[in-house]
Amino acid sequence: MRHTLVLRGMPQLRVDARALEPVALSTLGREDVLRVALPQGREHVPVGEWFEVRSQTVDDPVPRLQVEGELARFDAIGAGLAAGAIEVHGNVGDALGLGMAGGELRVHGSARDLAGCAMRGGRLEVLGDVADFAASALPGEMDGMRGGTLVVHGRAGARLADRMLRGTVAVHGDASDFLASRMVAGTVAIGGRCGMHAGWGMRRGTLVFAGEAPRPPATFVLVESDVRVMWQLLARDLSRLGGAFAGLPSRTVTRWVGDLSVQGQGEWLLL
Repeated sequence: MRHTLVLRGMPQLRVDARALEPVALSTLGREDVLRVALPQGREHVPVGEWFEVRSQTVDDPVPRLQVEGELARFDAIGAGLAAGAIEVHGNVGDALGLGMAGGELRVHGSARDLAGCAMRGGRLEVLGDVADFAASALPGEMDGMRGGTLVVHGRAGARLADRMLRGTVAVHGDASDFLASRMVAGTVAIGGRCGMHAGWGMRRGTLVFAGEAPRPPATFVLVESDVRVMWQLLARDLSRLGGAFAGLPSRTVTRWVGDLSVQGQGEWLLL
C-alpha cells in the first residue's frame, strides 16, 4: 500500500514525525495510518488530526511515502530510515534524516538544523537549503556523519560536516562558517563559496572546492605530489551530481594538507 499525506493545517507546537516510516506504513491501510500517533509536546496526536491520507495499492517492491505541505514544524522526518523512499514536497523542520541507515529521502524544499546529523547510510537530497550542523554530530557525541550521501542543491549553514567520520556531502551553493570543522574522514564538495574557518581542527578527510576557493590558512601547506589518478576517480564520481561539479574531470587541482595545528592530515583540493 502506498500512502500520500497532505497537510491540512499547521500545528501550534513542534511535532516529532519519525513515525512516518515508509516500510511500516506500507503494511497499514488508510484508516490505520490516520490513527498513527505523532508526539507533540506531552501528547500523542493521530496523523489524521493534521493530514489528509490518500492510499492506493501499487505493484512496487520499494515501499514509498509521499508527504506534502508546509512542514516546518515537523521534525525528524526520515529519522532512522533504513529502507524504502520518502518524497517530501515542502519545507521541513529540524533533524531531517537523523541517523539514517539506508533508503532514500528527497525534499523539494529547505530543511532546518541537523539535516543528515549522525547519518550512517542511504541518500538524502535537499533541493533547497539546509541550516546549521548538517551532516554533523549530535550534542555530546564524538562522531558526526558516518556514511551515506547528502546532496544539497542550495546553501548550507554553519558547521556543515562537523566531526564527519565517513560518507559524502555535496553542496551546490555556498556554505557558512566552520565548514568541515574537526573533520575526521569522508569527502565534502562545495560548489559555491564558504565562510570563515573552513577545515578548522581538520584531522583527515577531503575538501573539494569546485567554486570560489578560500585562501588556505597558515596551518595548511601546499604539497607537491602527483594526485592525478586519485583526482580523476573522485572527480568522475562527483561529476554525476551535475551543476558546479559537472566539469571537474577536465580540471586540475592543487593539494593542501592540514590542519597542522592538530597534526592533521586532511586535504584541500583547490581548482
